[in-house]
Amino acid sequence: MNRDHYIRRPPGRFITLEGIDGAGKSTHIPFIRDWLATRQIEAVFTREPGGTPVGERIRELLLAVDTEASLDTETLLMFASRQQLLDSVIKPALEAGKWLVSDRFTDSTFAFQGGGRGVPHQRIQALEQWVQQGLQPDLTILFDLPLEVAAARMSQGNTRDRFEREHADFHARVRVAYQQRAAGQARFVVLDAERSISAIQADIAGCLQCLLDMA
Repeated sequence: MNRDHYIRRPPGRFITLEGIDGAGKSTHIPFIRDWLATRQIEAVFTREPGGTPVGERIRELLLAVDTEASLDTETLLMFASRQQLLDSVIKPALEAGKWLVSDRFTDSTFAFQGGGRGVPHQRIQALEQWVQQGLQPDLTILFDLPLEVAAARMSQGNTRDRFEREHADFHARVRVAYQQRAAGQARFVVLDAERSISAIQADIAGCLQCLLDMA
């Protein structure tokens, strides 16, 4: 199918998970997988950057601590990985009526490359329109928490990637950019990710149920 004429059809649903590094998104993916499986909802899970053989190669390059790339190159690589993911995974899943859950999507580019790096919003928006052709998530769950809490969580890990090693002011700009995007779009649900796992997952279940009721 020509991507210029792609039309997303129900009952497929597109869910994205967003947040600053250390927000704990990946902790809740098994819960979402089980919630959907219990209701016999066929779902595909993926991540950005990555999710395809080409995308995973790009991911390795983008996250490597010794990678030196200009701001435009970094942004274009993000969208190159995204284009491959859309064509190979996301669009086919939605067309087949499946639910698609992605650990990060274009909001991450607006937050990290836009807010964090300072790439002009208009430049990212132009790439978004070219690559996505109007396709947007049905639901975006933003896991939000204070920077010091996120930093403490990341300090418990083994190795940090190129973005996780950025200074606190970078992560502060990323968080603000996320909050600004969430404030302007109804598809966002902002969750306090500093709470207990059970409390967060209760809210996630509510979000998923609302989306299911709309199907």
